[in-house]
Amino acid sequence: MRSLMVTSIGVTCAAALTLPLAAPALSAPVPHASSARPPSAAPQSPGAGPPAAPATPAAPAGSVTPAAPAESTATDSRTAPAGEPDDSGEPDDRSAGVAGSTQSLPLERLAASSDRSAAPAPGRGLDRRTTRPFSLVGVVWDDAEAELHGTVQVRTRAAGGERWSDWQDVETHNDEHAADLGSDERASGAVRGSTAPLWVGASDGVEVRVHPEAADEEGRSIAVRLPEGLRLELVDPGPDPATESAPAGQAGAVPGGRTSATPASLPVRPGPPPAGTAAVVPETLTAASAAASAVNAEFAPLGASLIPAMTQAETAEAAAEAAEEAVGAKPYIGPRPGIITRKGWGADEKLRERNFAYTKTVKAAFVHHSATGNNYTCKQAPSVLRSIYRYHVKSSGWRDFGYNFAVDKCGNIYEGRAGGVSRAVLGAHTLGFNTNTMGIAVLGSYSSTNPPAAAVTAVAKLTAWKLGLFGRNPKGKVTLVSGGSNKYAKGKKVKMNVISGHRDGFATECPGARLYKKLGTARTSSAHLQGR
Repeated sequence: MRSLMVTSIGVTCAAALTLPLAAPALSAPVPHASSARPPSAAPQSPGAGPPAAPATPAAPAGSVTPAAPAESTATDSRTAPAGEPDDSGEPDDRSAGVAGSTQSLPLERLAASSDRSAAPAPGRGLDRRTTRPFSLVGVVWDDAEAELHGTVQVRTRAAGGERWSDWQDVETHNDEHAADLGSDERASGAVRGSTAPLWVGASDGVEVRVHPEAADEEGRSIAVRLPEGLRLELVDPGPDPATESAPAGQAGAVPGGRTSATPASLPVRPGPPPAGTAAVVPETLTAASAAASAVNAEFAPLGASLIPAMTQAETAEAAAEAAEEAVGAKPYIGPRPGIITRKGWGADEKLRERNFAYTKTVKAAFVHHSATGNNYTCKQAPSVLRSIYRYHVKSSGWRDFGYNFAVDKCGNIYEGRAGGVSRAVLGAHTLGFNTNTMGIAVLGSYSSTNPPAAAVTAVAKLTAWKLGLFGRNPKGKVTLVSGGSNKYAKGKKVKMNVISGHRDGFATECPGARLYKKLGTARTSSAHLQGR
């Protein structure tokens, strides 16, 4: 397999698409600005080129493909954010050239409240206050292994207005969405405990309260300690990228404009481009942006905002070409759906860990809901994604966006964690079962709300294509080995549906009872799209 190396901006993509696959040390995510823990050297991961899988080459489990020149050394490259407190004394991580910002506010001991709805147990929080603009909130704490037993509630004030929202609950049980225990990402020293993020829309005022609460074996409420280092994270996603695309809901659309053109006959074969491929690196791309785009270069031009859809015939033909050694084998694969790239939703590639980590294959897909609430429009979905991305990396200390893909309520499909939409990218979505799987997050909360039909259809389309690349039957079963969860001990072999819900691998509400009930429909539709 050809090597990849990103060169200076403006040179031809023959060089920009040839980064050596001998991986340097895995550099860890940027630590949280308020963390008192010293950064530890990130462990090294052996690099190797991805061996061939059914129609999709992928690297050995846990291996890392660099997205930067090979001169990198095995030192810890993490640095603290460059933000300074403003005149309000509120710390954040604003720095030149980085889109968006995160205000990180230490929670204070709550005074006695006259609000009868407030829990009587002592807790922490912040009184109403004016802040810089933000659109998403969450609470984090120092120890990623510590659980927050209790409730987290926030209310916010719409930007430029006077009216405050009602109290909203923040999902506290979020540790099951994370890198596996013992993985390089989990052991980076930067990971923190965190609630699920909650999308609140453009706001400039906030109030929060965190109350400890737990139950004994008889179900009686007992006092518990809250985790140390509780902080409120207020995330501003920054402006939308200047991208034109098709109307929201159309295959391959980026909400708000028209699609870009790519030859329909472009091969589906994943991985580096064929020898001799050359294209000019757009001058607007940084090296990090070019690297994130280059891994999808066989599907769309470098710097493209979307990967266009292909017909069933075109997808099957290209898949067959990519698996020529499997002579006579019928490729069961669904038509490639349109996928909005990281560039399309405005991912700031300077935030993430620069390397790409892969596993051997993709055996199953885990479906999630983001638990960020349903109060977003499809036009706002890119902002929601940028906020979750920033929360995962800057607030929670992950190496990148946790999910491999995301789907909005209009059925638009988005590239998630960087590394290539067709490849076996190691995610941080299902604790204990990230290896050899992919995670799909449906934006919203679906415990008591039915997921839109467009979103369920999008899950079926995405899985029909991606699982088909790896020869998986969406209606089939597969055996996975647990990396350790609250449901299955480490090393236990577990038989699961090829399309499973998060709760199948971890005792959790995710993906919400209403979305979970729709997975049977998604499996049937996905298999039908594959021609089964």
